[in-house]
Amino acid sequence: MKTEDFNYDLPPERIAQEPAAPRDACRLMVLHKDTGKTEHRIFRDIIDFIESGDLLVANKTRVLPARLRGTKPTGAQAEVLLLSRREDLDTEGAVWEALVHPGRRLKTGAAIEFYVNKELALVATIEGFLDNSKGARLVRFSIPQDQKENYPTLNDAIHAIGAVPLPPYIPNYTGDTSLYQTVYAMNDEHSAAAPTAGLHFTPELLAKIEDKGARIVFVELEVGIDTFRIVEEDDPTKHVMHTERYHVPQEVVDAVVQTKAAGKRVIAVGTTSVRSLESAWDEARGKLAAKENATTNLFLLPGSPFHVVDAMITNFHVPRSTLMMLVSAFAGQANIMNAYEEAIAKEYRMLSFGDAMLIA
Repeated sequence: MKTEDFNYDLPPERIAQEPAAPRDACRLMVLHKDTGKTEHRIFRDIIDFIESGDLLVANKTRVLPARLRGTKPTGAQAEVLLLSRREDLDTEGAVWEALVHPGRRLKTGAAIEFYVNKELALVATIEGFLDNSKGARLVRFSIPQDQKENYPTLNDAIHAIGAVPLPPYIPNYTGDTSLYQTVYAMNDEHSAAAPTAGLHFTPELLAKIEDKGARIVFVELEVGIDTFRIVEEDDPTKHVMHTERYHVPQEVVDAVVQTKAAGKRVIAVGTTSVRSLESAWDEARGKLAAKENATTNLFLLPGSPFHVVDAMITNFHVPRSTLMMLVSAFAGQANIMNAYEEAIAKEYRMLSFGDAMLIA
């Protein structure tokens, strides 16, 4: 197995630059993993493939306004993309894992200043490198004393300064950034990117799914650094996954057990829901276990077992990414590569704002 096995030719014009309107009007490719055959529908038709008694598990995480644009003391522009809080290093949440730009020039001890209405509102200090990445850092934030009345908490300052971090392959979007949130996202914001498979659901479609007799429950996984990476090693097994925080409530465990006992399917909405459920599988006890405030670096490659998930709703992913490897593990590498070739030929819209796939 090589990383190149998960590569495909992605023409730039096939990368969606805005979401479908309405959300559930995008295209849907249905991939039957047992046969490799495909069907081509509209996303709202997904209800035709969901049966009474099935269980949909979705990731309810909300995207933080995590892109902070500031300047170095020299006046040069700099940027911080928040990934996850390091509460083990600072219980008040002042230390974050982040991507910084320009990565080569922001060494340990470097400072980035953020201004609101020409007044210094926040300072980020580089505390160290996360790994061998050019841009991954540990960053400590501080609010100037004279601004603490305006920004009592770091969260207040982040919301005054930050912007929703659309992926770098969507550079010029000027539309409604709420469309980069799912309609069922919780109030608290924790993620650096959206769980994009869920972007296609509308309240009306969710209601129709429940009216049909299917259940919808929610996990949470805080999307982190691997969303922004392709696998650089020729051997994908040498890639080290970044740790992400996740939560699988007891309610979800009970719903999965009931669904399996009734002979129905667990349908994961998105790769983050897949990773949450499969991370919560207790191999020693042979069953799913509730997880609160847990961490995972689960890397699903062809040959990896799936203990919980029976079907998956997902978007089309970046070439050579861990997400390409995950869907290949679930559906078979040949099936996925053939499906992607067909999607490109049929002019599907790809990546975060693009069309969807149901693997069943």
